[in-house]
Amino acid sequence: MQTVKRQTLIGQVTQQLRDEISAGRWAVGERIPTEPALCEMTGTARNTVREAVQSLVHAGLLERRQGSGTYVIAVDEQEVAFGDFFAAARRQDLLELREALEVTAAGLAAKRRDADDIATLRRLLAQRNRSWRDDAVDETGRNAAIEDDTRLHRAVVAASHNAVYLEFYDSLLPALRNSIGQHDVGPGFSYEQEHTAVVEAVVDGDSDRARRAARALLAGVGER
Repeated sequence: MQTVKRQTLIGQVTQQLRDEISAGRWAVGERIPTEPALCEMTGTARNTVREAVQSLVHAGLLERRQGSGTYVIAVDEQEVAFGDFFAAARRQDLLELREALEVTAAGLAAKRRDADDIATLRRLLAQRNRSWRDDAVDETGRNAAIEDDTRLHRAVVAASHNAVYLEFYDSLLPALRNSIGQHDVGPGFSYEQEHTAVVEAVVDGDSDRARRAARALLAGVGER
């Protein structure tokens, strides 16, 4: 038997934050509390919290965004491994995978969406379209626009109420953000009408139209 090693305070806080992320306290794409708030939650000093957060950044669960905060980008290390694999995949391969997943999910979402889903989709669509209408975005605004876009796509998958689809899609999110970030952000690259068409079809409960709209959106993105 090996000697049991006492866990450091930083290690304890790191594990506590990891457990909170795994339990879904902060969802993928959501910003975690500020360092002062985390200090209050954990009862530890700022340096301890900072080191714990940095450890999870290195692990691939969190991402620091200058001027915006720290965001959850994965739930566990296995998801990170999937994300690394997808990040290295060819862009065309990733688009084809997204089409297989998102088109089907849009059709299911149109059948299964509830009142909460509808409210979320409408809110995220409005937020996403606003952030993409600015043709003079700085780096912070650009990151926000990319995040708003991925949140909307994820919300459509979430509205399918297929837990396996959503978990798999979450593993795609880092690669999806990276793919979006390789292109210009602004009104000339927004595909606002196509995004709106997907949401309207889901809200209207029209599965066939939702699938067509999702396929048309991804086809347009693929031509960029």
